[in-house]
Amino acid sequence: MLTVDFDRLGVTGGTRLLDLGCGGGRHAFEAWRRGSIVIPFDRSEGDLKDVRGILGAMIAADELPNGQSGGVVNGDALALPFADATFDQIIASEILEHVPNDRGAIKELVRVLKPGGRMAVTVPTRWPERINWALDYHYHDVPGGHIRIYRQPELENRLEEAGCALRGSHHAHALHSPYWWLRSAVGINKADDHWAVKRYHDFLAWQITKQPAWLARIEKSLSPLMGKSLVIYVERVS
Repeated sequence: MLTVDFDRLGVTGGTRLLDLGCGGGRHAFEAWRRGSIVIPFDRSEGDLKDVRGILGAMIAADELPNGQSGGVVNGDALALPFADATFDQIIASEILEHVPNDRGAIKELVRVLKPGGRMAVTVPTRWPERINWALDYHYHDVPGGHIRIYRQPELENRLEEAGCALRGSHHAHALHSPYWWLRSAVGINKADDHWAVKRYHDFLAWQITKQPAWLARIEKSLSPLMGKSLVIYVERVS
């Protein structure tokens, strides 16, 4: 399930895209399907191993329209191993809330983005995130956990200070907010074994697999109110 609107980001065949903090690779795979040259980037070698496996299957099945992948890179968001102005688009999805020096990470992202290039940054929406923090401190007080909750104007200001112009925003994944509230309410450390959490997880898996149109309409109508993720689009102007 994608968080970023690829049409709004301007992802097309032949463009170079960096997926920073790619995790399991969901955005990278969609960009590859659209013909982009994609570099999934993450500090977790375990996640990148999984991405490599699926990429290999895509190449074997001839699912890369332009025949190029771009490669998979392990590294640090504060020291990106790329030249200035390398990428046409960047996706940084659910990563900045984990980074102590978020201004440094934003500066690096803007550095490797081409002038006129577009970037989508996603972070947890403020009020759903505050509920999770209030229900169980283990939600955020763990190694590698969330260390801040953004106000939208705060994040937009940091992106503008780094040399970007705002190009719009939206919220996504309204049906995911109750899932995390439920996990936090029963206790993050024991949520996986709770029957209600398991049932809700099954529901979300069914949604992702089947993608019923009626449910998509419901989620779209609810996302401005309770979407789990805030998505901000910017363009590098300097």
